[in-house]
Amino acid sequence: MKKYISMMAMALLLAMSFTACEVETDEKPGGTNIEKMCGYWDVVWYAVDANGEILDAWTEGTIFTYNTADNSTTKMWIDDQNTYYAFQFQCDIDYAAKTFTASERDYDAAGSGKAVLTNGKILEGAGKNLHGAPTDSIAFEISFDDDSYPAKYGFDHYLVTGIKHSGFTE
Repeated sequence: MKKYISMMAMALLLAMSFTACEVETDEKPGGTNIEKMCGYWDVVWYAVDANGEILDAWTEGTIFTYNTADNSTTKMWIDDQNTYYAFQFQCDIDYAAKTFTASERDYDAAGSGKAVLTNGKILEGAGKNLHGAPTDSIAFEISFDDDSYPAKYGFDHYLVTGIKHSGFTE
């Protein structure tokens, strides 16, 4: 009886070895269509007056940029993951120029307000991390129609600038 069980196990193992292998393909793994604009960014928010003069560093936070579900080459998501103003919306992009803008977008799922983002730019290798290594940088101007801070503190909008997070402990 042991002999038959051993033979059945060997036959089963042999059969599985033929079915477990898949044919290799020539496909190369790749990123998204806008991968050079996507990332996790450590940013500083600055208060800017109507003349474009930076008044003060307002706060620090994080921004995420990522591709759309359809892997579009003309749109990307920008999201602060609730680190400052709790916004998330799609921007129009020019991937070749690494620029992005958004006019009058609902900035959250509830549609509680509108955001306007201008002069968005990603600069490859233009930033430096804490150790002096080159990294990508991001900059854009943004305003929210329901934000009370600009009127209260005498500024017009925000300038957000930062560098791509390296993934290493800084």
